[in-house]
Amino acid sequence: MTEFFLQNSEIILRLAVAVLLGMLIGAERLLVHKEAGMKTHALVSMGAALFIIISETLSLKYSGAVGFDPSRIASQIIVGIGFLGAGSIILQGSRLTGLTTASGLWITAGIGMAAGFGLFPLAAISTILVLIIFIAMNIFEKPLKRISDDMDQEKN
Repeated sequence: MTEFFLQNSEIILRLAVAVLLGMLIGAERLLVHKEAGMKTHALVSMGAALFIIISETLSLKYSGAVGFDPSRIASQIIVGIGFLGAGSIILQGSRLTGLTTASGLWITAGIGMAAGFGLFPLAAISTILVLIIFIAMNIFEKPLKRISDDMDQEKN
């Protein structure tokens, strides 16, 4: 059993980093009562990392194969997350909701891809920036939304 973990330590580390960073973003989303929380973001991040690891493994295995392009897997992660994100965007009356959830899932997939490639500093810095955006913008947007809502009420 120990041998298994030693032989696969790099894969385990990449997946674990992806899960942890996804969970951090998901925790913030959970705290502000959004639909996609810790589990969703952790799974998106880990899934992206997993596909990157598969892509790397296949590129080593089939390096001489004609027409094989492992970068296609990475590009398809972006497309797949786009569909997932699109499903979270909802039009309620004249108001569009879910855009931040969709973009959060998209960047979480990117963070998972970075972790999957072993680019841990890039993944960590990106996670910190995402959390700054979510937290700081939440603080600044609340008063602006109140002003906007008050202006809308005055028009009616």
